[in-house]
Amino acid sequence: MKMKLLVAAVAVVGGIAAMGVKTPATAHHAFSAEFDANLPVALRGPITRVEWINPHSWIHLRHTNDDGSEQAWMAEGGTPNTLLRRGINRRSLEIGTEIVVTGYQSKDRLCSPACRANGRDITFPDGRKLFMGSSGIGAPEDGADPGQ
Repeated sequence: MKMKLLVAAVAVVGGIAAMGVKTPATAHHAFSAEFDANLPVALRGPITRVEWINPHSWIHLRHTNDDGSEQAWMAEGGTPNTLLRRGINRRSLEIGTEIVVTGYQSKDRLCSPACRANGRDITFPDGRKLFMGSSGIGAPEDGADPGQ
């Protein structure tokens, strides 16, 4: 019975594709496909928004540059479940909380509507430093990742 259902599902999807109907797809990427290990960033500022979505969560913050200007950044973290297992939750990521995120900037360096980075570690006002859980294939190995 399971084999018949699998064959039927493949036939339906194949038939839809053959009709020219595009089916939605999600993609996951390696660190090296999107982020540059040679562009480290240290971002400090208040949280402006948090997106608890799969496959990666995003923490938005307002970073103050050395010249005093402000810039919007969004740092990619692991899945919401990964963040929760690391001790990062909705209470620790409240809007306005001043945090420091270290990581690596996107290869494209585009900053519209916000600059993007792969978040490596997050430091909270009380000094706690936690791994954001989103490093992966192609990420710099510095021994700080859990499991390295």
